[in-house]
Amino acid sequence: MTPEAGPVSARSIVWVRRRRAWSNLAGQFRRSRQGMLGLTIFILFVVIAVLAPVMFDESQLDVTKAGGGVYEAPSGQYWLGTDAAGRNVLALVVWGARISLLVGLCASVLAMVIGTSVGIASGHYRGWVAGILNRLTDWFLVIPFLPLAIVLATVLGKSLLNIIIVIGVTSWPATARLIRAQTLSVEGRPYLERAKALGSGDLHQMTRHVLPNVMPLVLANTTLAVSISILSETTLSFLGLGDPTAVSWGTILDDAFAGGAISSGAWWYLAPPGICVVLVVLAFNLIGRTLEDILDPRGAHI
Repeated sequence: MTPEAGPVSARSIVWVRRRRAWSNLAGQFRRSRQGMLGLTIFILFVVIAVLAPVMFDESQLDVTKAGGGVYEAPSGQYWLGTDAAGRNVLALVVWGARISLLVGLCASVLAMVIGTSVGIASGHYRGWVAGILNRLTDWFLVIPFLPLAIVLATVLGKSLLNIIIVIGVTSWPATARLIRAQTLSVEGRPYLERAKALGSGDLHQMTRHVLPNVMPLVLANTTLAVSISILSETTLSFLGLGDPTAVSWGTILDDAFAGGAISSGAWWYLAPPGICVVLVVLAFNLIGRTLEDILDPRGAHI
């Protein structure tokens, strides 16, 4: 046996165990009705967002090229009616799915990266490093989310990238607290004590031992964070802080409110984007709750 055979064999065993764990997770998820319902809704909206250019030409979003009348009721030509400029509401909703999902997913990933990094570091280190990270987390937790997001969005300006940054930067503290608690639990396990005794550095301990053990929790929390990010994007866009050049469900609601859709009785301009937001948030909540139930060692498996 060559000297390299031991480490290679050990690494292979680790990967086999990880594949088996993921396969077990997928099998349990498939047996969950609520999880599969949420996944089906999410995939449906992803397909709609991807096929938006095929379903409706982007020119239909242009106010100067609108072909309908003002607030036309749903008909065979316009299934969801038209807006105040005569644009097809269905085209707006379909194209709006691209921006809303993009912002929700990107902002959630940013929040998870920041929250996981801060949570692991504050749980692993001791002394002044942990103190600074904990005080920073407390500071973000104390300040209400919406006022802080409004201030940051106003300072940074109206753009899609800035909205993603604002939501990501203001949404990580709860994740950091959750990951820190899990990190403190992992820090007391025997294999990590052995790694410290063998002289492994802090970065090696956090990336090779702590991170793999908190990743299931990060995964479950990410699915729940996406729904919060989508709601945050809708809220900021409704308040007029979103990208004015991009069509999202939030900007549609903002335009409908500013254009007097409520007083005009144009329910078809308000209801579709609102229903889409509710369905996507519901989908991610169902997926997140299912993953939470599966990964929680104290709960019964589905």
